[in-house]
Amino acid sequence: MMRHKKSLLALALITAFSMTACSDGEDGKNGENGENGENGENGLPAGSFTEHVATAADFKLTLNPNDIVVVGSEPFALKFSVTGKTEQGKEVPFMGLDKIAIYVTNQYENTAEGGAPYLWQNNAVANDAGYSMYCTPEGKTISWGNEVNACTLVEDTENPGTYTGTWEHDGTAPIVLADGNANNLHRVMVRSYNVTDFSGSGISDKLLSMPIDFIPATGELAVSMKDAVSNEACIKCHASLDGFAEDDSRIANVHAHHNYQEVDNCIACHNPAIAADQNDPDKGYNPNWNAMIHTIHAGHHLDLQGEAKEEFGEVGFPDELHECTACHDNGMQWQENIYAEACVSCHTNIDFETGDNHAGIIPGGDEACILCHGSGSLSPAVAHQVGQREEAQGNFVIDIQSVEVQDSTTADMSNLVVTSKVTMNGEALDATTYAEITDYMTNANRPFLLGKLNPETGAIAHGYGSDGLFRPAFTGGTLADGGMLTVSQEFATALLEGPIYATAEVQLCASQTKIVKCDSDAYQLAVANTAETKYFNLTDANADPVMTRITDPERTTVSEAKCNACHGNLTHIKGSHGVTEFSQCVVCHSENKGSVPSYHPTVTYKTDDVDADGNAIWAEVPGLTFANRDLVTVAHRFHNARWDDTPLVYRDAEGTLHGYPAPEADCHACHKEDSTLFAADGGLTSGKRAIETDAGFISPVAESCRSCHVKESALAHFKSNGAYVQDDAATTADLPIESCATCHAEGKTYGVDVVHNGSAAH
Repeated sequence: MMRHKKSLLALALITAFSMTACSDGEDGKNGENGENGENGENGLPAGSFTEHVATAADFKLTLNPNDIVVVGSEPFALKFSVTGKTEQGKEVPFMGLDKIAIYVTNQYENTAEGGAPYLWQNNAVANDAGYSMYCTPEGKTISWGNEVNACTLVEDTENPGTYTGTWEHDGTAPIVLADGNANNLHRVMVRSYNVTDFSGSGISDKLLSMPIDFIPATGELAVSMKDAVSNEACIKCHASLDGFAEDDSRIANVHAHHNYQEVDNCIACHNPAIAADQNDPDKGYNPNWNAMIHTIHAGHHLDLQGEAKEEFGEVGFPDELHECTACHDNGMQWQENIYAEACVSCHTNIDFETGDNHAGIIPGGDEACILCHGSGSLSPAVAHQVGQREEAQGNFVIDIQSVEVQDSTTADMSNLVVTSKVTMNGEALDATTYAEITDYMTNANRPFLLGKLNPETGAIAHGYGSDGLFRPAFTGGTLADGGMLTVSQEFATALLEGPIYATAEVQLCASQTKIVKCDSDAYQLAVANTAETKYFNLTDANADPVMTRITDPERTTVSEAKCNACHGNLTHIKGSHGVTEFSQCVVCHSENKGSVPSYHPTVTYKTDDVDADGNAIWAEVPGLTFANRDLVTVAHRFHNARWDDTPLVYRDAEGTLHGYPAPEADCHACHKEDSTLFAADGGLTSGKRAIETDAGFISPVAESCRSCHVKESALAHFKSNGAYVQDDAATTADLPIESCATCHAEGKTYGVDVVHNGSAAH
């Protein structure tokens, strides 16, 4: 054996040596090429599909009713398509989906004596199989720690982004009602799992399809008989998941269950199957959707108990509770379908068994409700005075005609004389009514509002106080024929010069659109006067008017319409002030402090402790104070819970924001979509360049940002970029422009449009 190996080695060496050193002959010819192998299948071109998305808003699953079987004897079937956006923002097929859950509900006519005329039923609940059914490629999955059967999910390789689901196990699929009515409206929605962003991190929001409503017997799309509230109504406060997509009605920020994004989704679980007694002391609310949603939004105003108090007791509805159409914007069901379950969820103090708080009336059942509340003064629309504020407000008009300066007998003083035409309930105000006008006013001290303007910038030159804000009383004037009211008041002559604005903040009581005398025992609205802000020049009556900065749409990045989308109107927010426009708000909330810097200088948070009565204990954030009442910073501060007095918008001990309905960083919840915050010179678009405090003047961009970014590191960042801040104020209002725009102007890598993206999903 050894000799054989040596021979082989010698032969190999001789052969190698001969090939490399000794041959000088011609090289042999190349052999013929072999046949080409079969081509492999072509892959999809790069960028033509995606397996990741940046946000939930970029993931869209579309269902087709013709490819769904969820009722009857035929086997379960589902087909759908999914698209996602690439990192470049291109919408392409989404591939690689490996787990979904399917929710199916049907709507049936209620033949019982009480309740809504149509009710929702969850198919899986009806089959005693939970609330939904999973689908995976394996036909199995883990649910709450246990392996369960799932439908088999298959991706169509011939049609990227298209998937089918089938039930491969014994028996009927959990979401199929074998004996259900195929003529009932059915609603299907799909939740997707295990989808990651481009860095491999999970998507923070739920990935839900837009529900589809259809009639299985015909495959036709259908319209629910119960959807009295649209997604758009919720979006007004809770924002849109994809802020700029016109065809996307998904809601951005519903805290419960980490955001089920459509009203249509909620009823999959919150339906009569889990309804409960509203008066149960442990639960304290009815989890059926029609009742629960009322209780949640009225939480702060109700005397709740049990779980309801803990969960909803601090929820403050930002609009007026009596304005039913703030939410009920989709049909008239809220007026036509009157039954106790929905009503007592807001009117929680009514006892139908005893008649307490119901005029002693003990109704025999829901069918009796319509007899009293179906029409007339007790109907929902009339009793709640729905939509009547605007008309009522228009029934008290103060039309300022002129503002003049007249001599006074007091040295260094002059009379500021305001002449207005006043109408009430469509007619000129008469002397008898004017003599009793304080009986109509919610606050007899609310006056005219006039003040000086900076002739160069339009800024209110002086803030709250006697140094340029003039407040002639609305009462005590002289009324002539035609409702011509003249009021006057003495002010320092030296102040009565140059451009001024003029408006009023009178607030009155109204009932059924008419201005009436206030009655604390009656249900009345507190409405503001209609008083268009007008502009005059006390020195030169012929001079071009100077308008406040906030009335110039080119310099204002917010609007009353943006506020009113969620709040309904500014009047009820401001209490007894009787204001409807920003031009009235900035009279006191200007960048010039006047005599009062801030009524809310400290910031509080809700601790984890409670007092002996079980009420929350609040504590101050140490070292965090604010010393100005500028409208911009006040609005930021309040909505971001940098406030005191235990407000409805607050932060807890961990710093989590509660009570603000939109995503915290969604600037376009308030700011206009087509506006930019920064001007070409790097300052604010408004032209505001300084804010006055007791200590001096501070930089407006930094102070706006500090309303949310309150850490010491943020303060140091502001200072290092040229800002004057509260603890280091300047002695002059002529401040240099901060360098914030260098990095944070729109279009920059770290621009506000990127880090605080207008799309709520970012």
